[in-house]
Amino acid sequence: MARRSQTEMAVLGALSMQPMTAYALREAIRDVLGHFWSESFGQIYPTLQALEQQGHVERREGPRAGSSTFVITASGTAHLHELLSEPITTTPSRNGLLLRLFFGRTLGPGKCRELILQARADAERSLADYEELRRTVAVEDAGSPDLPYIMTTISAGRHSAQALIAWTEEALTLLDGAT
Repeated sequence: MARRSQTEMAVLGALSMQPMTAYALREAIRDVLGHFWSESFGQIYPTLQALEQQGHVERREGPRAGSSTFVITASGTAHLHELLSEPITTTPSRNGLLLRLFFGRTLGPGKCRELILQARADAERSLADYEELRRTVAVEDAGSPDLPYIMTTISAGRHSAQALIAWTEEALTLLDGAT
């Protein structure tokens, strides 16, 4: 799936949950989807304009004078369904930590250990954030038909953080063998 299609998916998906101003849409993509998806803010506005030209979103008068609220249309919902139904494309990850560890002999075991300990601390903070997010969403979105789907993404984030924490233990043991 092309990058543009994925941006369209993020924009239409967010608007399928509720109408929003362009600014609120940008914030929702950053704050709500941000735990598993990043989107270039420079792509959101042109995509929104293109979706409007295609009839997939409609611009309505916003809450303040001069502002606009965007609403997904029936064709936008159909387009979102098509995009969501396409096969998932994976791209190779770019992990700066693993790149450094792969060439870790140059850094030495001490510096590599520091990097791994920092990764573990980051993962522990992330896990705590996911736990708080899980509790907050369970209360704020109780009864929402979107709740089970939102919770699956939070669960994936929690499991990824837990896996990273477990990996750091193994990685530190491997490094101990290198000294």
